[in-house]
Amino acid sequence: MDALTDILEHIRSAGALIGQNLMSPPWSIRFDEGASLTLVTLLRGDAWVVSHGMQPVHLRKLDVAILTGPQPFSVTSAPDQQTPPMYVVTKEGACTDEAGNVLAEESIALGVRTCGTHLNAEHALLTGSFNTQGRMAERLLSSLPRLVVVPHRHQRQAALELLESEIVRDEPGQQAMLDRLLDLVLIQTLREWFSLPEACAPRWYHATQDPIVGPALRAIHDEPARPWTVETLACEGRVSRATFARRFADMLGEPPISYLAEWRLCLASDLLQRTDDTLDSIARQVGYSSAFALSAAFTRRYDLRPSQHRALSAART
Repeated sequence: MDALTDILEHIRSAGALIGQNLMSPPWSIRFDEGASLTLVTLLRGDAWVVSHGMQPVHLRKLDVAILTGPQPFSVTSAPDQQTPPMYVVTKEGACTDEAGNVLAEESIALGVRTCGTHLNAEHALLTGSFNTQGRMAERLLSSLPRLVVVPHRHQRQAALELLESEIVRDEPGQQAMLDRLLDLVLIQTLREWFSLPEACAPRWYHATQDPIVGPALRAIHDEPARPWTVETLACEGRVSRATFARRFADMLGEPPISYLAEWRLCLASDLLQRTDDTLDSIARQVGYSSAFALSAAFTRRYDLRPSQHRALSAART
């Protein structure tokens, strides 16, 4: 299993806020949802993404953008105009005016998961957002910039078309269908962005494709509990121990055993959060000899005992 697959296995949308907005210029919508990930694309027309601390970014029709992190942002037809927001999308999925007053649904609703001014509006904005939890998600999000954009000409996916058509189908299972399609669009967009020459892809992504380091990384992600050593990992890459250790450190910026230890603790952290497994069971799953050994390593790394981490995670849900 490659590193990207392993990480994305732990990032799934569930109950995502997905919808489309139909407007004619000038218009602006502010998103204060505080979501971990938000997908933005224009099905018709073009627009600009505006967020504090970065230059406005132009999105043409069917370009796909992914925003990471909970900071508010706006999508607008013209960034140089001080257009007040038509509405503000809140964490609860409600739409308010700029003063925070909840707007009546009949004043903006145009159909199933569709809001705006009129159905034949020049611009159609599709958005999908959801929150992630756990160290795995944090590992991916921390490796991405605030805004990722894949131009339409670099896309190879049909999932976006399926997502667009599913939004207006008020049928049983719609939310589940939209969640799965959003996952597909997200995965494909990340793959396409990582392959762009100008993208600053994380080190582990490039290392996955290396003929020496890649097999070792896949082995770690396939069997994290196996008692790996630098020598056994070097055998996966079919090179000497010294050659492998040097190549691994050059590509990932850390020794192989450090990467392995960090990955095991990420897995343990998410298992503590997502399951009721005992600490001893989790220790065996991630390659520690005992609950005591895992607890010591976990506390040293996160300055938090496993029991405290589990309790805090439960309190946040």
